[in-house]
Amino acid sequence: MPDPLKGESPSAAALPRRTRLRDIPGGIWALGFVSMLMDISSEMIHALLPVYLMTVLGTSALAVGVIEGVAEATASIMKVFSGALSDRLGKRKWLAAFGYGLAALTKPIFPLASSVGWLVAARFIDRIGKGIRGAPRDALVADIAPAHLRGASFGLRQSLDTIGAFLGPGLAIGLMWLTANHFQTVFWIAVIPAVLSVLLIIFAVHDPERDGTARAVHSPLSVEAMRRLGAAYWITVAISTVFTLARFSEAFLILKAQAVGMPIFLVPLVLVLMNVVYALTSYPIGVLSDRMSRVDLLAFGLVVLVVADIVLGFTTSLIGVAFGVALWGLHMGCTQGVVAALVADTAPAELRGTAFGVVNLLGGVMLLAASVLAGLLWDQTGAQGTFLAGAGFSVAALAGIVLVRNRLPHR
Repeated sequence: MPDPLKGESPSAAALPRRTRLRDIPGGIWALGFVSMLMDISSEMIHALLPVYLMTVLGTSALAVGVIEGVAEATASIMKVFSGALSDRLGKRKWLAAFGYGLAALTKPIFPLASSVGWLVAARFIDRIGKGIRGAPRDALVADIAPAHLRGASFGLRQSLDTIGAFLGPGLAIGLMWLTANHFQTVFWIAVIPAVLSVLLIIFAVHDPERDGTARAVHSPLSVEAMRRLGAAYWITVAISTVFTLARFSEAFLILKAQAVGMPIFLVPLVLVLMNVVYALTSYPIGVLSDRMSRVDLLAFGLVVLVVADIVLGFTTSLIGVAFGVALWGLHMGCTQGVVAALVADTAPAELRGTAFGVVNLLGGVMLLAASVLAGLLWDQTGAQGTFLAGAGFSVAALAGIVLVRNRLPHR
């Protein structure tokens, strides 16, 4: 088994001069479109759900916050156990398919629900599905992708996923206009891409043959298994966790846009802009990460986040906010797929599910903590204090990368 401190990737000299989209394995493309279709479905509903809960069912803003907080926390916790189970079984496709199927089964509940209780149950089960599929899917990408195309493969899947993240709200807005704000019709239409997503993973994705050198995993969450993940992996986890603390919820980007005068009906454009930049940059950055140090790209992404925070902290114009939001999206494109590729580089193949589960769990917990801290700072100091604190955490993560740089895989 390759030394995890050195990674599995070939030397730069062994890399092809040019990575083409057609070089990416078909299974990666299929997983990308699976993610995109499910994101379109989920975001069509989630973009409207807070308004639906408050204006149609009469819930409070506090209730909406509790529902979303519990749902996301549930997803983060489930990722650890599903990732570990995929390592124990030695198979990942059907566990990921079950997660997508569970999410798809919840979609008809949204248009049929007559009470908040039904919607809470649907949202909760939907997030369980997300938690079940996340780590096995990421590990499956790592299993399918050739080592020299690992960054490009994660970048492509992330790009397609993010396309769904901005197409979903866009479709929801258009359909609400066409149907004269008929929520249930939009919710029913959202069922279609969810079903297509499940069918695609069932028929177009296959587990690769397991490497004969891979060790059997009987207790993926045991102390012994955690040790086998290796020092380089845990360093990657530490860096990822710290910079997640610097990257609080995108809801604060919307609040900043409102604070400088953006009309309420246009605020969804903030997330559309961020996700467009994110989608456009994830794949090229992934390709670049196969040709140079992933650690250096991660550091560059943190520098971009520092600049974005400073811009958003001091700007008083919509143009400035747009620039800061675009930089935020660039930061996401420079870091999310790269972190996933680093995890795949540093974790043993037979423990990749567990490795991605741990990263996702700690990232989810840290994102929740970061968002709470950002909210407190916003109340006490306003936007400037919030974004400058984010810049400070980014600098701390950047310093950490400099200190441990030589202990992580390089080209």
